Amino acid sequence: MTLTLTNLFGLLGGLLVLAYVANRFSRRTRVPDVIVLLGSGIILGPVLHWIDAARFPEIIRGVGTLALILILFAAGLELDLRRSWRQFFSGMVLGILSYALTMGGVTWFCLRALHMQKLPAMLVAAPLACMSGSIVLPILDQLDLRFDLKTTLVIEASFGDGLGALVVGVLLSMADGTHMQSAGAIVRGMFAMFFFRFLLAVVIAIVAAFLWVRLLPHISDKQFWQALTFAAVLMVYSATHALGGSDLVAVMVFGATLTSLLDPQNPLQQGFELLPAGRSNQIHSFHSELAFLVRSFFFVLLGAMIRFSGLKEELLSSVGILVVFLVARMIAVTASRVAWRGTSSRERELATLLIPRGLITAVLALAVVQAMPTELAFLPSLTFALILFTNVLVLIASIRAVPLAVPRSEEVSTANSLPPS
Repeated sequence: MTLTLTNLFGLLGGLLVLAYVANRFSRRTRVPDVIVLLGSGIILGPVLHWIDAARFPEIIRGVGTLALILILFAAGLELDLRRSWRQFFSGMVLGILSYALTMGGVTWFCLRALHMQKLPAMLVAAPLACMSGSIVLPILDQLDLRFDLKTTLVIEASFGDGLGALVVGVLLSMADGTHMQSAGAIVRGMFAMFFFRFLLAVVIAIVAAFLWVRLLPHISDKQFWQALTFAAVLMVYSATHALGGSDLVAVMVFGATLTSLLDPQNPLQQGFELLPAGRSNQIHSFHSELAFLVRSFFFVLLGAMIRFSGLKEELLSSVGILVVFLVARMIAVTASRVAWRGTSSRERELATLLIPRGLITAVLALAVVQAMPTELAFLPSLTFALILFTNVLVLIASIRAVPLAVPRSEEVSTANSLPPS
């Protein structure tokens, strides 16, 4: 098919319909819509050759980054820390421990099995260790789990994307001139830069949220005010990046701070004009719609740029890394029981299997490949295989989680009975 402008518009419209159907299909069958979108990209690219995604990798990376910004901002808007403070610590412990063990395990695998150098091995491990909140959060929304368990996993998923982006950003900033450094020097430098970028991002996001929440009551009754909020999100991202902070962490903290400040029960709101509840919900709805649009195109384009020859070459490596994922996750879930007590063996099994890779992994992998195109040319095919494998685990986890379901009324009453922090 000749991809004329008319055909392109028709193709875009068809992809949106496909994304909607895949999303509905996912809610009914628990099959992640990512698998359907990636499969569609494979058909349009390597099979039919209607799309040659390899010609515009920068556009794919830009679309993925924009989708990630929107998803993290929406995740921040859903994160009400005042009502989930007791689960905040357990979620963070699980997330940090799981990411650290997985990154360490994948780094060891790359050093021993793939015979890579220290820094390239860590650059491969950093994006692959990151779970995808854009997949976990919708799955958790469909599962009727008890409040404490669901909130812990939601907090882990919400901060997981930002954590992975932060570590990859630190490693990329150290990529020049560090090949001859010792592993200890790399790790020490990474931790120092990690805390600096994280704290700077949090400060910028909180200040920006305080300023924006004071402006919102004066513009929320005007046309296109939600587009201005989207502009504010992009400016927070760009300003944080320019100042050396973690841009994606800033976007998520910006959304979480807005949610907290717009809560009528927040004592900081006394004496200030509040945004009406209906308009406050419109912010989340608007950005979720945008995220759905951009995310759908990204996964189709990602599937279109895959080559079957690369998948065959990386099959054994992807299986080995998948085993590392499961072992590291099992250790993290078991060790973090100190922070989130009272879990059953079935709940720990769910937490162990719920480790999908998706949008954040693909975006960060493309950024890493751009930094070392020769050494890491194999990473896109490896990433694609792991996205497929881990999303199959999500399907298994969703089926196994059916006995954990609790009535919606019981879940709501449990959440409402928790005292605000």
